[in-house]
Amino acid sequence: MKLVMSDAHTGLKKAIGTVFQGAGWQRCRVHFMRNVLAVVPKGSQEMVASIIRTIFAQPDREHIEKQFRAATTMLARSHPKVAAMLTDAQPDLLAFAAFPRRHWRQIWSTNPLERVNKEIKRRTDTETGSHR
Repeated sequence: MKLVMSDAHTGLKKAIGTVFQGAGWQRCRVHFMRNVLAVVPKGSQEMVASIIRTIFAQPDREHIEKQFRAATTMLARSHPKVAAMLTDAQPDLLAFAAFPRRHWRQIWSTNPLERVNKEIKRRTDTETGSHR
């Protein structure tokens, strides 16, 4: 196991560290974005989200790190709490960049896995007649 991705739930992170010793940890960027937007006024949410998304639109690790610094600096002026959240989460959010680019879309978020799990549950519920 080289990398585990999840949200930042403390108990989950502790369990991952215990069970998958030596593996890296990638914080789900979608869950992180939800945490960020929860502290941003509605009128600024799209702007803040757009700035953060520019980090993940870069072609390689060097540019990702450069854009991360630029985004954090930009947000520090208008949203210092968001800039602090980014700074605190940097190693966890950017762990994906240590892997080949072709894998990035699969490892920077748990959302594809969550969609698969929902589909499996839906099909299982349909087959067993269980509906919630």
